[in-house]
Amino acid sequence: MSRKRLIAGGVIALAVVIAAASIFSGPPSKIASADGSVGVISIEGTIMGGKQRFIGGVAASENVMSQIRAAAEDPTIKAVVLRINSPGGSVAATQEIAREIEKLKETGKPVVASMGDTAASGGYWVATTADRIFANTGTLTGSIGAIMTVQNLEELYKKVGMDFYVFKSGPYKDIGSSTRDMTGEEKAILQGIVDDVFGDFVDAVAKGRNLPREEVEALATGRVFTGQQALDAKLVDEIGNYYDAVEGAASLAGIKGKPAVKTFGTPDLFGPLLRSEWGLRLGDNVSGAGIDDAPEAAGPMLLAVPFDL
Repeated sequence: MSRKRLIAGGVIALAVVIAAASIFSGPPSKIASADGSVGVISIEGTIMGGKQRFIGGVAASENVMSQIRAAAEDPTIKAVVLRINSPGGSVAATQEIAREIEKLKETGKPVVASMGDTAASGGYWVATTADRIFANTGTLTGSIGAIMTVQNLEELYKKVGMDFYVFKSGPYKDIGSSTRDMTGEEKAILQGIVDDVFGDFVDAVAKGRNLPREEVEALATGRVFTGQQALDAKLVDEIGNYYDAVEGAASLAGIKGKPAVKTFGTPDLFGPLLRSEWGLRLGDNVSGAGIDDAPEAAGPMLLAVPFDL
């Protein structure tokens, strides 16, 4: 390839990146009304601990918590919408985000959850912290439960001639090892962990939805619900889209007229192309946008997901 072609290719690639950045960055901030603005925080993709990676598909707890805290401390923000499009993820990361939302509510700012394609398991757990939950009729939500999967590859290792020598400080130090079957005591330990987290999840739903615990337990089979089914089961409050949720949040905050909207978080250029969504179809930077600029709907590990990831 000639030098001229290389240069031309580089120029075209740069132009594509600049164009994409301009598309995803959104318009400049609108001036907040005298009544204040509605903040929008997207929880897109699998919920995991730590900071956001360069390529998306992950709702990193540290980034989301930072955005929630920024909205709580911003005097122009009078209400917050959580735009959720997530199948769930890490239990601890989900709990971190839920705790920060509770702190946000302590400031007196109402919080509304807006469900996109999916707000299941850990995604639903986060939604239960909101004052009101909006879902589309085709949203997949619920999946109240926890799961942990441990692989036993002992027979496979034997077939390929692999041996393992394990030196451990205690009988349970290698619990969940793929090199051997688990003992009954080990299975009971891991099941106890899952049961404990499941109890936390049920308690969170009962508290957030103001439902009797036994009523939540009857729904907590791990199954998913459509938005309409969730409404009938009192797991969500209203059928509505993103715009309905923004207007609902503004109403709760006493904002008159069409509210100004401020979105929190860095736009994700590649996540929508790479993440695997589970639906019916078979950063810390703050940027401003108007209400018409909806965000895109975003050892053994203990997960709160519809299935093991």
